[in-house]
Formats: sequence, structure tokens, C-alpha cells
Amino acid sequence: MNATPHPPIRTERLTLRQFARDDLAAYSAYHTRADVYRFLYTAPPAAEALKAQFEAVLSAPFANDGDTLRLAVTRSQDGALIGEVLLKIANKAALQAEVGYIFNPAFAGKGYATEAVRAIIDLGFDQLGYHRIFARLDTLNHGSIGVVERLKMRKEAHLIQNDRFNDTWGDEFIYAMLKSEWQTSNAQDARSNR
Repeated sequence: MNATPHPPIRTERLTLRQFARDDLAAYSAYHTRADVYRFLYTAPPAAEALKAQFEAVLSAPFANDGDTLRLAVTRSQDGALIGEVLLKIANKAALQAEVGYIFNPAFAGKGYATEAVRAIIDLGFDQLGYHRIFARLDTLNHGSIGVVERLKMRKEAHLIQNDRFNDTWGDEFIYAMLKSEWQTSNAQDARSNR
């Protein structure tokens, strides 16, 4: 695995960058929503817990198993913070990472999540040298499932009642892609866009 990345990353419509202290209000706008946290198997954090969570994001390491690189996703046209993408080191020795994303539903339906997740997967494979990147998704989270399927990730597993929140069992899908598959998919996309 290569050295820590140096954002920002720019896409056609977005900028992925490190979070800054003045992002707290926009971060809070979606981190306080029950509909967002429903698929994270936890309740939204209360005021002080949210501030502590945000402070941890600002200083999170990215070097060892379990560490997470979390980038703010902003619209290039106006700088609005619309969500975040992340890479979590799942197994440094095996070159495996987990991709994740949380977006403010106010910005849904415009393809921003797919564009941002594509960029962080590119970062994981091309700059950081991962061999395999996977995503874990609640089976009822149709929006997130659409993102990974548009990116041509492969469904590897359906875990039955593997998590529980508010006395309700939840199932989970695991989608994944190898670096070689990502490169082939991107090459095919490039040929079809000519």
C-alpha cells in the first residue's frame, strides 16, 4: 500500500477534500437525520457526541487496520458540502479496504454519490495500491445498492440477520471489486464513450 493520499480530488462536478472546522454545520445537517442513520445501525448522535465525532474526523489517522480516510464531498459550482466518502483500511497486509459513503438526502437523485464513490475507488486502487475494495450495505438501502451496481461492483454475499438495531434484525449485502476488474471496467467505459 502506498503513502497517504493528498486531496483534494476533483471530478466533473465535485471536489473531495479533507474536512475543515467550518464544515460542522453542513456535516450536522445530515448526521442528525434518523433516515440517514437508519442504515448505519445506530441512532444519530446528540449534540455533544456529534461534536466529538466531528473532531475525531478532523484528526483521524490513516495508516493501520481500522483507520479511515474520510473526505468531504462538495459541489464545485457552489462549494456546498453534500456528503462524504470514506476508505477504511480493512486489512493492510492483504491490501483490502472498505468503501463507504453518507450523503445528505437533500442532494439525492443527481448522481453525486456515484461520481464521488467512483473517485474514492480510483484513489484506492490507483494511488493507494489496494487489491480489493468492498462495500457493506443494508439490503433495504436501495439508493446505496444502486451506487455500487452502477459502478459494476460484484455482489459477493448476502448476510442474513447479521446486525440488530432497535430490536430489528437487518440483512446486509457485500459488494466488491478487484483492482484488475476496476481497470477492465474503466477501459470498457472509456471505449464506449468514444
